[in-house]
Amino acid sequence: MGSLELAAAAALFDMDGTLVDSTAVVEAIWRDFCRDHGVDEAVLVPWSHGRRTSDTVRHFLPDVPDDELGAIVAEYEIREQNTMTGIVEVPGARTLLESIELPWAVVTSAPRELAVRRMRAAGLPEAPVLVPADEIERGKPDPEGYLRAAELLGVDVRECVAFEDAEPGVLSALGSGARVVVVGRLDSEVTSGLPVVPDLTSVHVRGR
Repeated sequence: MGSLELAAAAALFDMDGTLVDSTAVVEAIWRDFCRDHGVDEAVLVPWSHGRRTSDTVRHFLPDVPDDELGAIVAEYEIREQNTMTGIVEVPGARTLLESIELPWAVVTSAPRELAVRRMRAAGLPEAPVLVPADEIERGKPDPEGYLRAAELLGVDVRECVAFEDAEPGVLSALGSGARVVVVGRLDSEVTSGLPVVPDLTSVHVRGR
């Protein structure tokens, strides 16, 4: 498609897959998890995209006691924090963020420390507002993160445009009332009728 011109009160961005290309790193770590815990990677890896590590571990290890589950989550989050090789920007992300002239935020399924490290590793500017997974009660697809971001920016979420690449994130953003742009190749019932861009190179957002 050609250039996508948008007007909004604020822009809300998912991170992994939308601003930061971390797919290879994330999927490699989840494949390790599957081997370690006897889980089918063909099922887990697609399900995990756009979700918090804790939600994925809990979903696939439902019988593990809470204290043990917490230790497992911490182990794999540390692995992610220590793996920055191969983290790059999604094409166009840096140019868009450095030129944007309206309030913006990042709403991510990663914890704060990991989100900050990945944004830096990809050469992206620090988000004025960051809503990470470890500072909300309910992760995507719940809309809490996007509602929190709009509140922190002081704007009506219905006047925001959200950029997402994974189904849980699209559902989260739609549930909040934001307009949604799909970044990447996601094609499902939830993306029907939504604008889709391969990356951020041809996206332009201006204030209202």
